[in-house]
Amino acid sequence: MKGRRIAVFAAVVALGLGLFALAFAYLPRAVQKSAFEGWVEGYFLFVSPDESGRVETLPVREGDTVTEGQLLFVLDADLQRAAVAENEATVTNARQAFERAKALLTRNVGSQKAFDDAEALLRSAEARLNSQRTRLERRRMLSPAQGTIQEVYFRVGEMVPAGRPVISLLPPGNARVRFFVPQALLPSLSIGEEIAVTCDGCVGPITARINFISAQAEFTPPVIYSQEERARLVFRIEATPQNARDLRVGQPVSVQLGQADVSGAKR
Repeated sequence: MKGRRIAVFAAVVALGLGLFALAFAYLPRAVQKSAFEGWVEGYFLFVSPDESGRVETLPVREGDTVTEGQLLFVLDADLQRAAVAENEATVTNARQAFERAKALLTRNVGSQKAFDDAEALLRSAEARLNSQRTRLERRRMLSPAQGTIQEVYFRVGEMVPAGRPVISLLPPGNARVRFFVPQALLPSLSIGEEIAVTCDGCVGPITARINFISAQAEFTPPVIYSQEERARLVFRIEATPQNARDLRVGQPVSVQLGQADVSGAKR
């Protein structure tokens, strides 16, 4: 019985030593790993109105490609048109008063103060009119950039609060490939370095350039570092793909570090 216990204990010790050796042998390979899994992230442009209103026209849909300056949506503008008409009438009256004051001053009948007051009232009325015309123009929201409509948050007939996005837009240059690498690889990475990105359905690897390297680890280990804890440190890396047509936001991708051509071969 005692011999059997000794044999079982020896087997457990041998198993533990084997697992420890396996973990220790795996650690250098994890540090030297150059292929990582990541995903596609997007920096969206959110198009929202300056003032609240009801959606009157919505000529675009999710997935549409739009150009810069293309009409995205129109809000009802009855109040803004009425304000413009009212201020146009005010400007007309102020201009007539200004012309009378000018004529009187020319004939030395009117005073300089009356002329200055009439001129100030005219300039103030013109400024208010320009402001109301700008408010009216901004009821028609145009695309700030070329891109793809990602999401439409309101439909025709719905009321939109001021500042709430109606449409989210993704310009081609706003797609990013995001992945994480161990801290031991950071010295070998640099801004502008090329990487190869592959995904399901992509026609060959896509070349991307690293444009962001996080200065802060995503995992904070204990104060006293050990070899095992250092291996758990990872840092966020972002890269801009040169051709993002085949990539979709949220799509998983595989990243191969090191300068690579479109065939995927490292240079």
